[in-house]
Amino acid sequence: MGLKAVLFDLDDTLLWDDRSVQEAFDATCAEAAKHVAVNPVELEASVRKEARALYETFDTFPFTKMIGINPFEGLWANFTQGENENFRKLEKLAPGYRTESWTRGLRALGIEDRELGYKLGELFPAERRSRPLVYEETFQVLEALKGNYQLLLLTNGSPDLQKEKLAGVPTIAAYFDHIVISGEFGEGKPANSIFNHALGLLGIQAEEGIMIGDKLTTDILGSGSVGMRNIWINHHGLQSGDEIVPVHEVTRLQDILPIIANG
Repeated sequence: MGLKAVLFDLDDTLLWDDRSVQEAFDATCAEAAKHVAVNPVELEASVRKEARALYETFDTFPFTKMIGINPFEGLWANFTQGENENFRKLEKLAPGYRTESWTRGLRALGIEDRELGYKLGELFPAERRSRPLVYEETFQVLEALKGNYQLLLLTNGSPDLQKEKLAGVPTIAAYFDHIVISGEFGEGKPANSIFNHALGLLGIQAEEGIMIGDKLTTDILGSGSVGMRNIWINHHGLQSGDEIVPVHEVTRLQDILPIIANG
């Protein structure tokens, strides 16, 4: 069967989320260094460690893991949307989580300053929101595919946060015939259910679609398990291993075009 649809992941496939987060940490930790004697690089490492450890203690952790919401998204998400009751718990937890993560990060470096922890916890979301970054070839690729294939965006995450990311790059959503967010659907990649839901929206068989994404454990594993072809965007020169093997592997988004053209 010929290729009829292209499914895209969002974060670190079309949007350069890693860089947005990194620059937000850089700016926030540099601000901290203006107030206390702390190495910004060490503070970032400390906050990342403490945030992840704290995030995993919440009773919402199994849900966030299943939906695909990482600890650093928790440092700037508000969780105001989504029908599942866990989103209401996360909405209540988020302000304290931000403060506590930065306070504990400082404390681990010998600085006890909850007021600064609060200020940094509120600064980080603002810094992240000011950086809606995309890869330079994102729109070139979407423009080349639009009109020739159905396009579907399949993203893990909290509904309000993923929609906010899209709103930060307001021209991107219009390229897609369908947008599926795991937090709205109720289960995240790599579950078969969300891929089958996407196929149903597109009205195609699995072999008529191809999934583009940067994560082996979600995009590639999930698409492969329902019989869909896939292209792994390997930004960092990682080894795929034997357990999850992509059909195709590229290092840049633009390199998917000749593969898709060959159908």
